[in-house]
Amino acid sequence: MKPIDNKTIGKVLTIVRDEVKKHPLPIVTLVAQTEGDPFKVLISTMLSLRTKDQVTAEATHRILAKAPTPQAILRLTENDISKLIYPVGFYRTKAKAMKETCQMIVEEHGGKVPDDIDTLVTFPGVGRKTANLVLTLGFRKHAMCVDTHVHRISNRWGYVRTKVPKETEFALREKLPRQYWLEYNDLLVTFGQHLCRPISPMCSRCQVKKYCARVGVGISR
Repeated sequence: MKPIDNKTIGKVLTIVRDEVKKHPLPIVTLVAQTEGDPFKVLISTMLSLRTKDQVTAEATHRILAKAPTPQAILRLTENDISKLIYPVGFYRTKAKAMKETCQMIVEEHGGKVPDDIDTLVTFPGVGRKTANLVLTLGFRKHAMCVDTHVHRISNRWGYVRTKVPKETEFALREKLPRQYWLEYNDLLVTFGQHLCRPISPMCSRCQVKKYCARVGVGISR
């Protein structure tokens, strides 16, 4: 099978777009659409790392109901934050990082989340994935968020050939037409959670199959 390229990527993403309509939006996307607040997107994204989406959703609602601004977060103790976000993965570490990040936002950026990646990645607990997602969802700026789903599927399709997510980010920046940047992560995360799964993907009912190189796919359903 010929790998997906820029002649077919538009057709493939149209198929994926139709497929993901059948499934709930990731919580970070939902926060962005309903709240339109980069700070709330940042908090939800920090909580989402290594955590299932349902757990992230519940923790996001609890912490933001109690403390919807960086100033409000700073009025809480780390133990307060830990209790509100439990049982997200590494909840104590995240509570500490959230408080330190809010301190920097208030003291160094006038209480506003900055909209450039170089500044965002200086915050505790914020890597390139989180920073890029805040830019795309929080600010609607063209950035390239790459999580494990985006990395895996882009390589499975044969669209890129990379070994780690950071390499995938820069490969996609070079190759993927900018018109798809804002939605690419959202589409592939939902697609990867429900159809193009890490183990035993559901290839038999996937409409992308006729384009997909199926790199690294052994057993499928």
